Amino acid sequence: MRFKHNTIAIAYDFDGTLTPLPMQEYTVLPEIPIKPHKFWSLVKEESIKTGGEEIITYMRLMIEKAHENRVAVTPQLLKDLAAQIKFYPGVETYFDRINRYVKTTYGRSISIRHYIISSGLVEIISHTSIAKKFHNIFASQYHFDEYGHATFPNIVVNDTLKTQFIFRINKGVENLNESINTHMSESDRAIPFQNILYIGDGLTDVPCMTVTRKNGGSAVAVYRSYSKKFKSISKGLLASKRVDFIAKADFRRNSELDKIIKFVIDTMVVGIKYGRLAFNQRKQFCSGG
Repeated sequence: MRFKHNTIAIAYDFDGTLTPLPMQEYTVLPEIPIKPHKFWSLVKEESIKTGGEEIITYMRLMIEKAHENRVAVTPQLLKDLAAQIKFYPGVETYFDRINRYVKTTYGRSISIRHYIISSGLVEIISHTSIAKKFHNIFASQYHFDEYGHATFPNIVVNDTLKTQFIFRINKGVENLNESINTHMSESDRAIPFQNILYIGDGLTDVPCMTVTRKNGGSAVAVYRSYSKKFKSISKGLLASKRVDFIAKADFRRNSELDKIIKFVIDTMVVGIKYGRLAFNQRKQFCSGG
């Protein structure tokens, strides 16, 4: 028997959290071409008209508009367009810096994992410049026919469905073909909730923020520095105790966000040390009667 709960997981939303704009506005929409505000308005109208879920509706409409403009949505197209993604300041160096901070400060006694939980497309995210920094990427996905053309949504990740991936991280059941409904004792879970930090930017992240915090983890909301609307949303999340902290979406070294993330990590490490000491005490004095 050995203490195994020494891993910290940070889960990130993608659009608006790591990037200023939704990924579709950097990639597919300019190719179709259609103005972002027009496309999202169509999604809203179509969703209301059909009673459909907005994530499924946007995925369907994007294929339809691409077909109307004779643009084939293929894995290769999405892979090529991923290079157009623009990130907030510091994002592309942030993951290595945080990993180095944990390793330098705590050595091998603590490990850290980064995850993406997004309603965006895995075909795009998995080919961005930061894709290899993540232990796993959970996102929506298209089904492609025998010609390699996107035909319909294969995996849909909406606001509430995102919460299942928090539990998958917690239980260590990250293969979507495996059920997470089987009972698992807290001691057998891969990453305790108190070792999970969720970072998002808006109301669509509330279910993940709530699940994480109510189970002992932490949540941070980031906002665009130039947007009063998004800063107001973050302040509302803080006031309603849906997040622990808010900060401008600036991932550079020594930014307010950088300091908050390191502070949360340090706090989690104290909890890990507490858990390890308690575990060793039980092992020493309670095992074998």
